[in-house]
Amino acid sequence: MNGNHTLGREESRSGRFLKIHDYCKLHIILHYVRVLMGDHFRTIPIGRVGMDEPGKTLLREMENTGFIMDYVKEDSDSSTLFSFCYYYPDGTGGNLTTDNSACSKVDESLVLEAEEEIKHMGKKGIVLAVPEVPLEARKFLLQLGKKYGAFCAASFTREEIIGNQCMQLFPYADIIALNREEAFALCGKNSSGVKMDELPENCLRILRQFNPDMIISVTCGNDGSIFSDGKKTSFFPACKVKAENTAGAGDAYFAGLLSGIALGLKFSHAQQLATLVAGLSVTSKDTINKGINRDSLREFLPKAGINISNPIQTLLNN
Repeated sequence: MNGNHTLGREESRSGRFLKIHDYCKLHIILHYVRVLMGDHFRTIPIGRVGMDEPGKTLLREMENTGFIMDYVKEDSDSSTLFSFCYYYPDGTGGNLTTDNSACSKVDESLVLEAEEEIKHMGKKGIVLAVPEVPLEARKFLLQLGKKYGAFCAASFTREEIIGNQCMQLFPYADIIALNREEAFALCGKNSSGVKMDELPENCLRILRQFNPDMIISVTCGNDGSIFSDGKKTSFFPACKVKAENTAGAGDAYFAGLLSGIALGLKFSHAQQLATLVAGLSVTSKDTINKGINRDSLREFLPKAGINISNPIQTLLNN
């Protein structure tokens, strides 16, 4: 967009198309999990795309990445999720996303088709519920995960948090990932005067009314990230890199965090892996940096400007 002033309600603004590819949250997170965990790790998205060219393109990309595609269905009556992203010259921006896409038709019946997969994974599995599908379907997915002993993870949009719509999912999540803006939204009226390092405590005070064992992760852009399991709070700085595009960095971080947890790392070490993934992700203009894998993360280590512990270095060398 031309001009840094905020787009007005009735304003017509000029701009230009950029050669940047954006993806939905689930696709971003699962892509990084898949490439970091390798072929032995079954990565199974549940969703819907339209029977259109964008849908066909996404199906090909997901198949090429190695996802198990049994539960990604084509819908003949709806288009594939579409988001119009806009950037101001200073790098800030936002997006407008369709709420009547094929994604909106993901329901309990589709999730139920994957029940045997979730049952088979049992306590070794991770179940992830993220936008942009209806909350009821995400709730049912988390409930199935809890039923069979999986580690359950979730994230939400700021809109969902402000409207308190997400509270029905809190009892079924073991970890919730938020960015700073979402964390302050969760604190609501109690957020006035809250400092960044106080965010986890304030968020957990709310979340643990629903689940006393809740874990929380908060990404804070250039200020790094905060992780808390209620007993210990871990702060870790962000990588010192020149960002081409920060969109999707929080999802990349969440992917690194979940990968670290799946690999049995301590939470503080999983946080470091997440930071590396997020740091390298922003060096790409696209919201999925398809050059990321363990080899590229190892090469990135000396340039990241952060101190990484030995377990992470060992992991990336294997």
